[in-house]
Amino acid sequence: MIKVTDFCKTYAKKTAVQGVSLQVPKGQIYGLIGPDGAGKSSLLKAIAGVMTYNNGEVWVDDILVDSEASAEKIKGRLGFMPQGLGLNLYPELSVAENIQFFGELRGVPAKELDERKARLLEMTQLTQFVDRPMKFLSGGMKQKLGLICTLIHRPPLVILDEPTTGVDPLSRRDFWTILNQLVKEERITALVSTAYMDEASRFQQLSILHQGQVIAQGSAQAILKQHPGFAIEFQVDESSHQITQTLNAIACQFARFERLGSVWRGVCFHAQADALRQEITHMLSTFQHLPSWQFVPLTLEDVFVELLTPQSDKVKKAKKVKGLTEQVRLPSATSSLSNPQVLIKVSELSKHFKEFVAADQVSFEVKAGEILGLLGANGAGKSTVIKMITGILPATSGDAEVAGLSMRTSAQAIKQQIGYMSQSFSLYLDLTVLENIQLFGRIYGLGSKALKQRCDWVLNMAQLQKVQDDLVKDLPLGQRQRLALGCALIHEPKVLFLDEPTSGVDPLGRANFWRILVDLAEQMQVAILITTHYMSEAEHCHQLVLMQAGRVVAHDFPRNLKQALATERHQTHLPSLEEVFIAQLESHHASV
Repeated sequence: MIKVTDFCKTYAKKTAVQGVSLQVPKGQIYGLIGPDGAGKSSLLKAIAGVMTYNNGEVWVDDILVDSEASAEKIKGRLGFMPQGLGLNLYPELSVAENIQFFGELRGVPAKELDERKARLLEMTQLTQFVDRPMKFLSGGMKQKLGLICTLIHRPPLVILDEPTTGVDPLSRRDFWTILNQLVKEERITALVSTAYMDEASRFQQLSILHQGQVIAQGSAQAILKQHPGFAIEFQVDESSHQITQTLNAIACQFARFERLGSVWRGVCFHAQADALRQEITHMLSTFQHLPSWQFVPLTLEDVFVELLTPQSDKVKKAKKVKGLTEQVRLPSATSSLSNPQVLIKVSELSKHFKEFVAADQVSFEVKAGEILGLLGANGAGKSTVIKMITGILPATSGDAEVAGLSMRTSAQAIKQQIGYMSQSFSLYLDLTVLENIQLFGRIYGLGSKALKQRCDWVLNMAQLQKVQDDLVKDLPLGQRQRLALGCALIHEPKVLFLDEPTSGVDPLGRANFWRILVDLAEQMQVAILITTHYMSEAEHCHQLVLMQAGRVVAHDFPRNLKQALATERHQTHLPSLEEVFIAQLESHHASV
């Protein structure tokens, strides 16, 4: 169906893709994964015939795509869905009008269009929303509508560029169920890029791209087999000096050893994985103070992070653990506050937009040194709650206090006490990295000496020293993300609000970002409120608040939420947070 040979694409003097070759068989879902700037979108656009390329060959359905004329030939045989929520749709048109427009644009006969529209609306559960303008749909609904419009003319090939980025787990599951059904029933071929490794692991074939080149190719199982190893997890419910010493002694055996909430996870890549596993088992038997533990298989995300981690970073890590003293830090060992102050207090906060209730009596607290994850489906009210707390949006009722200040009487003072990072990052693209940091510092009223010190701190914290004179528009997404965080922290706030800060960022970038957040909470006692759709990130949070239709439907520690679902299902093993998320939302939906 698709054959790409020695594909190259350059922009001015920059090479975006170099020497990529791949084949996509008919009737399969083929995945492209890689960090921001790896060349995924450039490759997809060239295959779709909407971008020229410099060298190599691109064949689609036995047609060489190398000119406007050949691109025109394949146009009717494919559907292309660009990256971005609803980016291929018209905001002012309703669901039905968008579908009708794309159907007529593609020349679908009226009777066939009506039948096709009815089937796809039923599959996507959008039938009851046909009269709703696209701009009022949730992110998940926008992507489902985008898929309908992409598939309305029954193309044998669909090209989807990160179609589920920014979409909640329940909507993501529905999206892939629909696509898999269509691939099976209509023998559609799908070429997809994604930032979610759990999605990528389900594709029949994959190509992992890095710096414009393929660094791994094959099925997820084959790629995992090419990188033998294992992971180990320690459940640390109560910390102590002895357990800290034990984990420190163990950490040097692993390529990565980091905390996910109450779980410490070590990752090891080794050609003789079975033998090393036995050695570690024997070593663990010699420790007196040992938390409960288990070996678990490596995931595709583990391999992805290993492949993308520079060798220099691995060497630094190896040198660090040789003289290990404080590699593993447990929260109670580093917390300087025995009774931390409540820095965010939300009390029965509500927001109504005429008849629509966006937030309904939401309450929670975040203490100094805590990370609270605010989770929920697209449109659940998470961003609305953050905007009310930070004074961006007036509340209908209820109150919120930030660092002891009421949002109702001290909204302007609160803005000086907090750091806020939106999903769009809010950076100035035509300024350099350093100029952005300096600008935000001046906005917050920092003097020259303090500004110089804080700029140095931000550059070091965000690892941006080498690119401080580069324009922001030239940075990859991961570096922009860390810069936006640095700008939000320039004035040393004790409270930090992050609204989906890692959306679309690759696993390595997300892992680095969360190391910074955990350090901010543990070492500087910053209170952090974050929204995210990545359940692996939610594991880092001290507590989770799950919202649905504007209301809080669950509020607890991550382990307690998993334990409750395991008990309800009579399971001996703990479910994943994604399973908890989906179960909670489905349970709440059924009770409404």
